[in-house]
Amino acid sequence: MFLSPICLNYKNLLCLSFFLVLCLTPHPSFGKYASIVIDSQSGKIHHSVNADTRNYPASLTKLMTLYLLFDAMDRKKINMSTKFKVSRKAAIQPASKIGLPIGSRITVKNAINALIIKSANDVATVVAENLGGSERRFALIMTHKARKIGMKKTIFRNASGLSHRAQMSTARDMATLANRIIKDFPQYYHFFSRTQFSYNGRVYRTHNKVLKTYKGAEGMKTGYIRASGYNLITTARKDGTRLIGVIFGGDSARSRDRHMRTLLNRAYTKITNSRERPASRLASLNWKKVANIQTKPKTGANQSLFWGIQVGAFYSVKPAKKLIVKILTKYKTLLSAADIRIMPIRKPGYQILYRARIENINMGSAYSVCRLLKKNSQPCIPFRMKIISRVAQG
Repeated sequence: MFLSPICLNYKNLLCLSFFLVLCLTPHPSFGKYASIVIDSQSGKIHHSVNADTRNYPASLTKLMTLYLLFDAMDRKKINMSTKFKVSRKAAIQPASKIGLPIGSRITVKNAINALIIKSANDVATVVAENLGGSERRFALIMTHKARKIGMKKTIFRNASGLSHRAQMSTARDMATLANRIIKDFPQYYHFFSRTQFSYNGRVYRTHNKVLKTYKGAEGMKTGYIRASGYNLITTARKDGTRLIGVIFGGDSARSRDRHMRTLLNRAYTKITNSRERPASRLASLNWKKVANIQTKPKTGANQSLFWGIQVGAFYSVKPAKKLIVKILTKYKTLLSAADIRIMPIRKPGYQILYRARIENINMGSAYSVCRLLKKNSQPCIPFRMKIISRVAQG
């Protein structure tokens, strides 16, 4: 930061002292404790306290280091077997670390495990230097990427999260980062569920106790420096709903973990209480009516536009019905108010093909469910058409 000539004059020590006090005073929006819980799919916020106040992210920073590492692999710049060289600067980073010798090399795969499970600061610097040329330049890339993916209040100054007064983020920004990792790099998301890995004959175990103790937990990352307190990001999935929880400023690892479990439980309880229970709907469906619905519009029918998905076509009603029940049960959050149609189409040779369709959903739900189904090798086609009538409602 530029200092005026007046403040550089030794006779103006009072001015300089005042300037230093201003520099060392935390940002007015700084607040140690913050938390947020969001729905990964819809973005709905189930809990929020100080979500936009700026805090020290500590080792949560490594999620952005991992994001850029995944991005480099996705762009075919590197692969799991690529070896990164260890510099002197990387080797002398303080703990937590795995003790990489100067001049040695570490594969990308081992680097990923070390960052997630051991939260290794030496490995974070290795990744930064090999991808960015220097850790300082890599931090600029991190900050640029943060802005690009919607992290509006985050500034990075290193790749590890070691203490730096200018390196700050928010609970909302970190939830955004976690969600972008899930959505942008699903092929690498499984790394966050690992609880241990072996390197050079030694077994390293995760610091993330919530991953091992909370039913449905999938990941993601712990963090601690004295200035931040105990930080944690947890992703969990229950009944088809994935939540992302972020906590900044816990008093201890144990109380932080307990608080995270409480926040997630409250959110899931709220979701369960507000959700339509599709099991009773499915049980009350008039499947004969569904299977024999007319395909031609009736006079005076509702002609408003709607979205739907086609999930299969069969030569009998039974497999079509079975598939619809399976999909509605698995994705009940997105499809709780959907209508159901098994559409008979006569094929050449007088064969009837039954198209299994789920209708009267919004465009976002249509594309989201299709994307999830296709990941599991289940055909799915989103479509937009005019509604004929509401059918098969329980």
